[in-house]
Amino acid sequence: MSSLLRKQQLEQWLQQLFVDQAIYLQPLTGDAGFRIYYRLQLVEQNFIVVDSPVDKINNLAFVGLAHGFARQNIQVPEIIHYDQANGFICITDFGDTLLSHKLNPETMPTLYQQAIALLPNIQKVQPGKGCSLAEYDQPFLQMELDIFSDWLLQRHLHIQLSKHEQQQLQQCFDLLISSAIEQPQVTVHRDFHSRNIMFGNDGELAVIDFQDAVIGPFTYDLVSLLRDCYVRWDDELIAPLLNFYVEQIQQQSSLTIDGEQFQRWFDLMGLQRHIKASGIFARLYHRDAKPGYLNDIPLTLSYIVDIAAKYPELMFLSDLVKHKVLPGLAKLAERQQAGALQ
Repeated sequence: MSSLLRKQQLEQWLQQLFVDQAIYLQPLTGDAGFRIYYRLQLVEQNFIVVDSPVDKINNLAFVGLAHGFARQNIQVPEIIHYDQANGFICITDFGDTLLSHKLNPETMPTLYQQAIALLPNIQKVQPGKGCSLAEYDQPFLQMELDIFSDWLLQRHLHIQLSKHEQQQLQQCFDLLISSAIEQPQVTVHRDFHSRNIMFGNDGELAVIDFQDAVIGPFTYDLVSLLRDCYVRWDDELIAPLLNFYVEQIQQQSSLTIDGEQFQRWFDLMGLQRHIKASGIFARLYHRDAKPGYLNDIPLTLSYIVDIAAKYPELMFLSDLVKHKVLPGLAKLAERQQAGALQ
């Protein structure tokens, strides 16, 4: 179905819901997936309308999780209307103020503490009847890591690793997977960063883009927030927030957390996420024609170089990115710039 026809169907659905009101849809910047977002501007109230194709998106998971988050007193958009057959969803509009808009080195500690304070409740979220959360298990983690090899190394940079290099890389991957699996397993938002946290209608923090939640490592959401793929903070700012998270978890659960073990879990979880993210950014360009995410690859790679170098058993990973991947990106950019100038 063409995008124009799809939008016409969406407008017809809305017209049936909001009779005698003019339907005007303002396109919004979409996410990295297949959803298309609009703001519906009515006389007395605005809504967010989501075109979420049923053949590509598990909308039942979104609906179930929206209720699950709300039951844990996490502010999420309320589902006002839902067309299950067509994948049309009308939800509350929190406006345009993201947490990322308010962040600077002075505000970051306080705002991030507020976000971290949400995590103990997020970790208890259950989606409700008829919907279960996938487990972030070994095959799932390996599949994500393979995106790096398939889409960034091979497809984007045409880097071919020798058999020995492939084995060394897989040894690093195995270490990251083992570290993730041995952690306490909880409900994980899976994309908990400053662009997916908003200020709700009451000024309190609200969470969006939670539909891909899984059961996974308890450091994952913290990594997403503090080692953001879109902005990097100094370690001096992050260290107190790690301690704050540990205090929150220990106060609200029976866990006793060893500081050194926790730091290793946090670091290795970050590596897994950044390896995956750099591959996804390349895939978004080649498969989904979304070039904007290419600009975010260097930051994700810089994390890998620096964090992996802290662990001797992961030095191959640091060296691979430092000596092959980053130079490959630089050469590709030079070729593209030269081609643009011709």
